[in-house]
Amino acid sequence: MKILIIEDEPGIAKFLKQGLEEESYAVQLSEDGTHGLETALENHFDLILLDWMLPGLSGLDVCIRFRKQNQQTPIIFITAKDTVSDTISGLKSGANDYIKKPFHFEELLERIRVQLRPLSGEHDVFKLGDIILNVSTHQVYRGYQEIQLTQKEFALLEYLLRHKGEVCRRSRIIESVWEIHFDYSTSVIDVFMNSLRKKLGLSKSEDYIQTIRGIGYIAKEP
Repeated sequence: MKILIIEDEPGIAKFLKQGLEEESYAVQLSEDGTHGLETALENHFDLILLDWMLPGLSGLDVCIRFRKQNQQTPIIFITAKDTVSDTISGLKSGANDYIKKPFHFEELLERIRVQLRPLSGEHDVFKLGDIILNVSTHQVYRGYQEIQLTQKEFALLEYLLRHKGEVCRRSRIIESVWEIHFDYSTSVIDVFMNSLRKKLGLSKSEDYIQTIRGIGYIAKEP
């Protein structure tokens, strides 16, 4: 899952980025409203965290202009504005939720999960052969054995299973699992894929995750 944070306070931005990456989200930062809007329109994100008071365009303007482009990505306002009229204005602009500073990070995480839940519907559990991935509990099993994965390995497997049966291009994997600025030709995916296959105990005869040479990978039932 990929999140864009549009926040001009470096301390808050760094705190949010670190915390969300620890929860296996891929995070990109933008420090002003104008750049943030351009980034949101030019790239795919699963959710946007948007500050209200920003240089360039205000968060309110960003939200309004983003929605005018028929963009449906969930937006959560993070702001010190705390009046009822401010909350109503934020929601009327097209935001899905509104959290006031200061806030507990655990509350923000739950609000993010609520917004992302409609995207996954009932699909919090993904299966590939005898491999089971549970997004809610952050657990992976093969048969009855739990497999211990790193955060990035889990995110990589989740991405492949969410797109089971589809060819997942390397550039899209990089954008969704890692930072968007990573060079698509890097071998980092191969390193993590080899580790993932090894931990899952996939033999060469088990084509659950296939390499599409020069393009990417596909996860499908053999």
